[in-house]
Amino acid sequence: MRFGVHILTAAGVGCAMLALLAAVDRKWPAMFAWLGVALVLDAVDGPLARRFDVAGRLPRWSGDVLDLVVDFVTYVFVPAYAIAASGLMPAGLDAVAAVAIVLTGAFYFADRFMKTKDLYFRGFPALWNVVALYLLLVRPPPALAAAIVAALALLTFAPFPFIHPLRVRRFRVLNYCALGLWAVLAIVALAADMQPPLWVVVALCGIALYIGLIGLFRPRHPTDPP
Repeated sequence: MRFGVHILTAAGVGCAMLALLAAVDRKWPAMFAWLGVALVLDAVDGPLARRFDVAGRLPRWSGDVLDLVVDFVTYVFVPAYAIAASGLMPAGLDAVAAVAIVLTGAFYFADRFMKTKDLYFRGFPALWNVVALYLLLVRPPPALAAAIVAALALLTFAPFPFIHPLRVRRFRVLNYCALGLWAVLAIVALAADMQPPLWVVVALCGIALYIGLIGLFRPRHPTDPP
């Protein structure tokens, strides 16, 4: 049973491979569907691991390391390929954007202080799967898309709090509601072959603004530097 939690976590890599194969064929809804499955697995494996004390009972395998490997390929590597291969970037900058994403994502996942003591992320938490979804939905002008990627890559290292909507206690009910609504709207967008009604796109952008900015209202924590 406990090793099954590790298998559940590792299944995210399989989802990543299927997502990458879909991305190679430019089947964006299928790609995001597989990344969505990986996202659900990522949400449930941690609580299960803590519930069954997997780290204490199976010390040979590090669930934390396994989780980081899965997160890197699903949150960073596959989305980087999608952003580069989708024609979103200006000519000649597609590979540059992809390299910038994977490099900054690698450093972020290697950061031992990526989270504060009260479980906020420090800086943009390498959610490139979500960024890719929005870019492919909105399809901004190439120069603007490149500017967004550059800004978020730099914000990876910025010292601002970014809320973890599942683990931060502040506004937890509102965060759960926003996350649930986002999931429903994202499914609607994928079912519409990435061409949903305008109100769906507007609502998704509103939720993104909320999640991205609500961390700025984080109260001061006792462990914060003076």
